[in-house]
Amino acid sequence: MLQPQYLSRTAKRSLAKGIISGTATLTAYLLVVIATTPSLPASAAIRAAFDINSPIILGTAGAVGAQVFFASYGKSIGCSIDRKRAILGAGSGGTAIGSFFSFFSLVPLGCCGSWLLILSFLPSVFGGALSVALIEYSQPFSHGALAAVLGFAGLSGLQLRKRLKERKHSV
Repeated sequence: MLQPQYLSRTAKRSLAKGIISGTATLTAYLLVVIATTPSLPASAAIRAAFDINSPIILGTAGAVGAQVFFASYGKSIGCSIDRKRAILGAGSGGTAIGSFFSFFSLVPLGCCGSWLLILSFLPSVFGGALSVALIEYSQPFSHGALAAVLGFAGLSGLQLRKRLKERKHSV
């Protein structure tokens, strides 16, 4: 019979930080949806966002939570994770890009209507052809950004695991 494994205090604290960070990411995304959708009740806007973008919303929140857990746990036990990977991965860049593209797919539903203003500026900034491509392929772009965020979070987990094994073998 297997003995139950208990989490250390350090692991519990790092897990709590990860859960809080993931929840904050989810909350921020939904607040942007609500704020940019004045024509729909908040519940309808949130329901529309989850109907269209649930993999993006939940995946991004989960990846950010995992990244924060790995970074916090690694730091607390003396195994640092490469900061460049954390910044480019689940930190700010990939998360922001994925969320940005995912909002475009909500516009045809009447959700995030304020994004129409942003869309109207795209041709003057990027040109007509690139603007159409950004709008037309917003879902694949947001899924690609999510894959990058999840990939970098996974790499951080693997890096932490490798450092923990090296540390275990050196002791």
